[in-house]
Amino acid sequence: IQCAAMAKIMIGIMGPDTDDASVLALAQDLGKAVAEAGHVVLTGGRSRGVMHAACTGAKAAGGTTVGVFPGDSAEEVDSAVDLRIITGLGSARNNINALSSMVLIAVGMGPGTASEVSLALKAGKHVVLLASGDEASKFFASLAPAHVHVAKDVAEVMSHITAVLAQ
Repeated sequence: IQCAAMAKIMIGIMGPDTDDASVLALAQDLGKAVAEAGHVVLTGGRSRGVMHAACTGAKAAGGTTVGVFPGDSAEEVDSAVDLRIITGLGSARNNINALSSMVLIAVGMGPGTASEVSLALKAGKHVVLLASGDEASKFFASLAPAHVHVAKDVAEVMSHITAVLAQ
């Protein structure tokens, strides 16, 4: 992957609208780590779940956040999002999330997150799964073994991001 010409690299952090404290803590820590590495955090833009946690973490580290919102207004856009992209596309916005991310990270798993992972893999992107469950990890790894990386913690996610960006 040739990234030298890009001033900033967008790392997608995707995940479900959940209230699972352990998943939200991972997403927040990951958002912070991605921002500390100098990357832009891209999420689905909503003010809940993994999207909110990742943006909050990135902002705590002084990072820049991008939200790709599915609706046609800014009503539900997270206040921790710096750059708001209002699409009016509904779930079709998941393709924008997948294609705009240099690396896509899934924290947790749900139907929307699974679609983002699938779209990223179809586009030849690398995906890192964190706390996404054994079944999801096995399934996605069976589709694109060279592009799916499973991490046990935020440090391992960051190692995968660094390795992918160095290619």
